[in-house]
Amino acid sequence: MAKKRGFIFWASRILAILFILFLAVFSFDVFDSCNNFLSCCVGLFIHNLPSIILLVCLIIAWKHELFGAISFVLAGLLYIISVMIRSLFQGYYLLWILQIAGPAFLIGILFFIGWKQKKKNKNGKH
Repeated sequence: MAKKRGFIFWASRILAILFILFLAVFSFDVFDSCNNFLSCCVGLFIHNLPSIILLVCLIIAWKHELFGAISFVLAGLLYIISVMIRSLFQGYYLLWILQIAGPAFLIGILFFIGWKQKKKNKNGKH
């Protein structure tokens, strides 16, 4: 019998894919400042490193929801810390934080809810 996948299962994964693509779009600004092909490739790789790391986390989280919950919440926290460290905090930085860390937290929460549901269903069947 095929397993039935619920809203939380798919919402966490689809939102994670969209979030990773959203972050990858920011890497296109590297083409404004590259001088040659090699510098474009290196710049594109460096700019896409967070997306690549989150993609690896998503691949692992597909089967292990708790890992996804922890990794996406940590990604949001790391972004907040990096914004705070790089500059003196201004009021408009809150919008930046909400745009990047907010979806990461939401995805982490969805993975956590999915993990709890899976754990509950596993314990309830015994």
